[in-house]
Amino acid sequence: MQENLSRPQDKLVLIVDDDDSIRELIDFIVKKEGFRTEKVSDGKTALEKAKNLNPDLILLDLMLPGYGGFEILRELQAYETASIPIVIITGRYADRTTVELIKQEPNVKEFVEKPIKVNLLSATIHKILKTRPIK
Repeated sequence: MQENLSRPQDKLVLIVDDDDSIRELIDFIVKKEGFRTEKVSDGKTALEKAKNLNPDLILLDLMLPGYGGFEILRELQAYETASIPIVIITGRYADRTTVELIKQEPNVKEFVEKPIKVNLLSATIHKILKTRPIK
């Protein structure tokens, strides 16, 4: 039985990272897979974009200036954005307990550590959004 897979170009991914080079790298990876992207560098803008654009997926860095990733996670669960799946991307070492705690958040689907492994990130996005990689 063939499951019904969506096309990547029909999906919008919101990329939230305060590091320009990382944000551009993630943007490149996600676009290469055929997805549309929107990029922001801080939590406040991320919340506004999430509410206005209703993206299909959010790639969220936990270490953000001013308004951290944990606060954004909580905020996203309080609005109509609660159903948007989130992949946490972090460069900070997180012990197993912390990772498991974060993964228990209802909208967190996966946890990806920096340095980013391109194939892993691509596969994760396709799996969550039920899309087929473009050839």
